[in-house]
Amino acid sequence: MLTGDGVTLRTFERRDVEHARRWLDDAEFRALIGATSPLTKAEADEWFERVENDRSRRWYAVVRNEDASVVGEAGLLRISPEWRTADASIMIGERDARGQGVGTEAGRVLLQLAFDRMGLHRLAIGVVGFNEGALRFWERLGFRREGVQRDGYLLDGAFHDFVMMSLLEEEWRSAREMDSRAA
Repeated sequence: MLTGDGVTLRTFERRDVEHARRWLDDAEFRALIGATSPLTKAEADEWFERVENDRSRRWYAVVRNEDASVVGEAGLLRISPEWRTADASIMIGERDARGQGVGTEAGRVLLQLAFDRMGLHRLAIGVVGFNEGALRFWERLGFRREGVQRDGYLLDGAFHDFVMMSLLEEEWRSAREMDSRAA
């Protein structure tokens, strides 16, 4: 378990699959994260099996400390120890947890895991271009826009861009140092 001030990231367990299925039943949420359809129970179980057995992933349930409720998921995927890189993912599925700092705290905990504990050098994320809130979220965590996958996402018959973002270890450390000086 990885604990922050307001959230804990604990290993994603089979019982958490139903939360993810419920969140993905929401078409608005799916659109914002680039998912194309809800998950059947069989698809969700198959996804969990892949995640559980994939050494290139670390997946966590985002648990709100104040009430121990599962409000989202976060993880690292396509982890390459040889290149010291990974892709990041954070999704806050519970509507009442959005805009409350839960995602930001989960992000801080995930970045500390990636850079301090795992010794990674670079994290990347692809964000659906029209999801302005997610773009601002990742920028607040220190990620920089580095490119666009034009028309990389098809939603309801219309193509949308993916904005590619990344954060380097030295950028993260520098920002943390500045934050500690300001405190």
